[in-house]
Amino acid sequence: MSVKTIILAEDDGAIRMVLTQVLTRAGYEVRPTGNLATMWNWVSRGEGDLLISDVNMPDGNAFEVMPKIKAMRPNLPIIVLSAQNTFMTAIRASEAGAYEYLPKPFDNDEVLAIVARALAEVKTTSSEQDNFSDDAENMPMVGRSNAMQEVYRILARLMQTDLTVLVTGESGTGKELVAKALHDFGKRKKGPFVAINMAAIPKDLIEAELFGHEKGAFTGATNRSMGRFEQADGGTLFLDEIGDMPMEAQTRLLRVLQEGEFTMVGGRTTIKTDVRIVAATHRDLTQMVSQGLFREDLYYRLNVVPLRLPALRERKEDIADLVEHFLRLEQKDAKIKKKISTKAIDLLSQYDWPGNVRELENLVMRLVALHADEVISTQIISYELSLSKKSEAINFTPSSDLQAALEVYISKLLRQHNNDEVNGEIYQTVINKIEAPLISMTINEFAGNQIKAASALGLNRNTLRKKIRTHNIEIIK
Repeated sequence: MSVKTIILAEDDGAIRMVLTQVLTRAGYEVRPTGNLATMWNWVSRGEGDLLISDVNMPDGNAFEVMPKIKAMRPNLPIIVLSAQNTFMTAIRASEAGAYEYLPKPFDNDEVLAIVARALAEVKTTSSEQDNFSDDAENMPMVGRSNAMQEVYRILARLMQTDLTVLVTGESGTGKELVAKALHDFGKRKKGPFVAINMAAIPKDLIEAELFGHEKGAFTGATNRSMGRFEQADGGTLFLDEIGDMPMEAQTRLLRVLQEGEFTMVGGRTTIKTDVRIVAATHRDLTQMVSQGLFREDLYYRLNVVPLRLPALRERKEDIADLVEHFLRLEQKDAKIKKKISTKAIDLLSQYDWPGNVRELENLVMRLVALHADEVISTQIISYELSLSKKSEAINFTPSSDLQAALEVYISKLLRQHNNDEVNGEIYQTVINKIEAPLISMTINEFAGNQIKAASALGLNRNTLRKKIRTHNIEIIK
């Protein structure tokens, strides 16, 4: 078996030396160089079985010559190294035809594994080169942390595919940004991007929203209306908060994903659909499947490529970049640009950010709008964070967080039921947990006035009195 030759173009001499040693010990012949001109000379003469190249070289940018290399030698695998570590770097590497993108610092064993895999495969496709700008103002996603590097690499691989993606992560982590990036930099970028939030639509209207309805299909349907599937034809359909979709709509969505066609609500004509599906949720769908709240077959249809977005507390090293990004966006037209001091940034990094990137963005917007100081100090940040901490305990969405908490509690009761610990008591146990604080807080809200409380609750006064006794509720007047 002939020895494979690797051309290594790396600006950093120390990295070039280490990689040369690692690859040589693995049995490869390495041709190291510190400039693009030499690398281009070797490649153009047909030398090398694989190319490893840094992006920024002393005599130019590797992205500028990669299209020429791919046109001349389409089967030459190229591994791109970069210290920039931005979303756009990963995308540009993919669009330029790179086999793999590795952010610095990287693991040498990972390099060896990728090299072996690349040499074992024969690439027969070439990629188009698009002109993307690394302008931070237009960056769809921001962050250079290790947690985000894995996200970028997965996204870069998905751009030229139509694979269905399920994005998971806490609220505020940027799930819609991921969906938009997959569309804007993917093969469907010339088509429409249509988003629908399942949690924001009444359950009995979700099917009509997704698939449209014919005139007279239901009360109030005075005209034919296109659904989101029809609107997104040829593009991307983003199904946000997919975990909030009712079971009936889940069944119909599954049929569309399987057959590639649907009928409107109240309609008979079959409509073909050509959309890429990106779904997102902050809920645990596997748990919902086990509880019978989400169809297992639909889950596997959506979870073709799982992509988890890290919480901001898992990538605190990105906070400085995110703050700079949001400041730039908020102060596009400002004559005097406000800044946040280094110590204030350090203080921001000590906060856990339960609202994630969205909470950080809201804070920056507040700082720009409400504080006149040109340099935002630690005192101002301390004050703002203290306000955030005070609101944490009550800052939740009843339709999502309360339901999720109840599902966890009910799931625990059901497991106990299987062990005969709460046999025959589940219904009343759950009702008591909800009813007691509901009645207590309502009565106390009306300063002990049971007539007003009964009216607000929709109960007659005698029923309310009975429930007060049942739950032994203390009335504060």
